[in-house]
Amino acid sequence: MIVLLGVAVVILGFALKQNPLLVVAVAGIVTGLLGGLSPQQVIAAFGDGFASSRSVTIFVITLPVIGLLERYGLQQQARNLIGKLAGLTTGRFLTLYLFIRQITAALGLTNIGGPAQSVRPLVAPMAEGAAERRYGPLPERVREKIRSYSSSADTVGLFFGEDIFIAIGSILLITGFVNTTYGTHLEPLSLAIWAIPTAICAFVIHGYRMVSLDRWLARELDAAVAKRETVK
Repeated sequence: MIVLLGVAVVILGFALKQNPLLVVAVAGIVTGLLGGLSPQQVIAAFGDGFASSRSVTIFVITLPVIGLLERYGLQQQARNLIGKLAGLTTGRFLTLYLFIRQITAALGLTNIGGPAQSVRPLVAPMAEGAAERRYGPLPERVREKIRSYSSSADTVGLFFGEDIFIAIGSILLITGFVNTTYGTHLEPLSLAIWAIPTAICAFVIHGYRMVSLDRWLARELDAAVAKRETVK
């Protein structure tokens, strides 16, 4: 039971708002030492874990590319593009992105989007641009609201879309656990089919929230626009 003190390290570290990577690393070291491993064995365990899941760090390769694109005007070009589409409001654009994200995730294309790859450099600036086209300069509070909705569209689309793809890790984990524990023969296709109604409900509910963002923006910013015009 003493090895469970590693969990206490995690809880304490997060409660003190320390760096998550550092907290997890320290917790792993503490757990290994309390479990009877030597320092060399603990370091070897870290190395084996990294080597077996090194594909997780592939995103590091994309970050410099995205940074260079942003430096040379990617976000500004995204704003300019959305500014030319007069009928596309912020809510409608985010609903469209939610739909695309769900469809691509359902086809197994889970890595073409994400907070770093698409939300920050493309989706959020385009959503802000749609609002700026109608209301002009946006307060920082409104920008943060739009950015949070942009991120939620990506997260909800991925979370509820990926389970429709039969070869995704979560589906294989569930079927493997159920078949091993209960001696049944659950097919991944069965789970994927039952994930479709959930994905549809998620799209309808969150899509409504995206569209409702337009009404919130109107309430918040119409008065500000009228005030600016009166001053002019």
